[in-house]
Amino acid sequence: MPVTTNRRLGRIAIALAFLAMVVALADCSGSGGTRAKASPASAAPVVSGAVPPPAQPGIPAIVQHVSPSVVTIITPQGLGSGVVWASDGTIVTDDHVVSGSAHVTVAFADGRRVNGDVVGGDAPTDLAVVKASRTGLPAATFDGTLPQVGSLAIAIGSPLGFANTVSAGVVSGLQRSIPGSASQGAPLADLLQTDAAISPGDSGGALVGANGAVIGINEAYIPPSEGAVSIGFATPASTVEEVVPQLLKNGHAVHPFVGVEAATLTPELASKLDVSVSQGAVVLDVVTGSPAAKGGIQAGDVVTKVDGTTVASVEDFVGALRSRSPGDVVTITAVRGSTTRDFRVTLGAQPS
Repeated sequence: MPVTTNRRLGRIAIALAFLAMVVALADCSGSGGTRAKASPASAAPVVSGAVPPPAQPGIPAIVQHVSPSVVTIITPQGLGSGVVWASDGTIVTDDHVVSGSAHVTVAFADGRRVNGDVVGGDAPTDLAVVKASRTGLPAATFDGTLPQVGSLAIAIGSPLGFANTVSAGVVSGLQRSIPGSASQGAPLADLLQTDAAISPGDSGGALVGANGAVIGINEAYIPPSEGAVSIGFATPASTVEEVVPQLLKNGHAVHPFVGVEAATLTPELASKLDVSVSQGAVVLDVVTGSPAAKGGIQAGDVVTKVDGTTVASVEDFVGALRSRSPGDVVTITAVRGSTTRDFRVTLGAQPS
């Protein structure tokens, strides 16, 4: 299944988050997600300035409460959405919305437009920060606690340029990886799944829970052409709370580094490698001197588990490692021929 970002399939360097350098799918035999990429321009906890939760329950009250914190981001390539992180003009959005742009236009719910500068972006998590030339903004509240499956989910963004569009559904799943998404860019992994409608232009907008707090940043969807009905995805607020402060401080985020190139195991690769498993992430190459090399991992090994968590694809590999930090020791289970081995690997920091 395709992912909306048009990125080519290739061998992916998995500097732990660069395992995370493989995302959207277009012509993949596996399933994949479609990034809610920018539409044509024609058409932490509580942060500084955050507004209190809505006094009354119900979707209309929640929308009225959160909508002023959701913006439209306009670039030369198109438009997407964003969410006010802090009252000083700090906006969080998706990296693919602003990629290639140093300056953007930010349109607010009250109709005002101002200039914005891209502070930094993080391709592995597809998050970015924009600083708008406006202060006194109503910052959204972010809830980093994973929501319950079945709980309310409200998507707010600018699909196809229709600002402050609202769709509602539920949280359909947690910690989702989209098989095959690594064929076109950073892998879509460790995401919230929702049936709230997400469309092109919604990227970077808010996925809001029943308490009026942002539980995720809209990221991707699987299009109806793939036989999907309302399958959308968002980056969890916990990831946003981890990455945004780093982008504000350094302009980039730090991710753990494994030091391999990998791809999802296919029947053809399994036959060629003569391995005894049918799913996993096959190691195509190992960076000399990398944590993987020091741990004994070799090209041709098929990773099947990380600390006991099953790995069925390269996206699963990324998802299993994404929550780790440089210096963490992980046990990577891999099959070499007919033998299953455990490798203890001390993760490094992703090279800049």
